[in-house]
Amino acid sequence: MERDDVWRTIDQQRAELADLMETFTEPDWETPSLCAGWRVREVGAHLTLAQTGLVAAFGATVRARGSFNRMIHETAVRQAERPVADYPDLLRAMVGSRKKAPFVSDLEPLIDTLVHGQDMMVPLGRTREMPHEAAAAGAQRAWDLNWPFQVKKRLHGFSLTATDHPWTAGAGQVVEGPIRALLMLVTGRLVVLPELSGPGADELRARVQSSRIS
Repeated sequence: MERDDVWRTIDQQRAELADLMETFTEPDWETPSLCAGWRVREVGAHLTLAQTGLVAAFGATVRARGSFNRMIHETAVRQAERPVADYPDLLRAMVGSRKKAPFVSDLEPLIDTLVHGQDMMVPLGRTREMPHEAAAAGAQRAWDLNWPFQVKKRLHGFSLTATDHPWTAGAGQVVEGPIRALLMLVTGRLVVLPELSGPGADELRARVQSSRIS
């Protein structure tokens, strides 16, 4: 995707998510999301922190004793103390701005809006489509970046192929699925495993089950 297209998609996703958040009930906000240990409330709060500046990010990292994952978790938990009614306005305030958190590319905010939208909607039983080109760009970025998702380690020996968009990655047994599901898979959302097909799908599911047991 061209940079302008990336940001148009980010703006569209943020505006749509803001509208959707305004439909959430109190039980919806308390529902466990696809992010382990986070309610829908923490995911929504995290999305409002996408433009955190360098000084604030540095301070949060120090408080988290240098752990990136702990910093992300703790900032989301702190932000979730704000009234949920604030979140739509905070998201809409970002629309039209290309400001982003330190040390990330334009694609990380894209991945956040696409994947975290699913993290909220799937547990609520809501269907949310993904623009295919954007999902493919996000999946490729997650694959290339590898960290923090450890994609190439987790999916070693498998070749991922989208069934609804020209995207493929990896080498080995073929696993097929919609590009939305593959983006979720490479970012660690195993809820999409039943959606996958192809010669390697059963082996992938067996590997995941084995790792859970061990």
